[in-house]
Amino acid sequence: MKTGTVKFFNELKGFGFIKDSESDKEFFVHATGLVDQIREGDEVTFDLEEGRRGLNAANVKLA
Repeated sequence: MKTGTVKFFNELKGFGFIKDSESDKEFFVHATGLVDQIREGDEVTFDLEEGRRGLNAANVKLA
């Protein structure tokens, strides 16, 4: 499991981005990949899954 910070999340549109703590890479996250509700600035843990446009964050939980 990876750790990171929610950089951006739009609740109305149901998507955002998480910045990985280790690599500083940003990963797309969709509302369907959330376990807990998240907001910008939250510390989270997540897995990565292959999506249509690359790796997406999945199983996102508050840390």
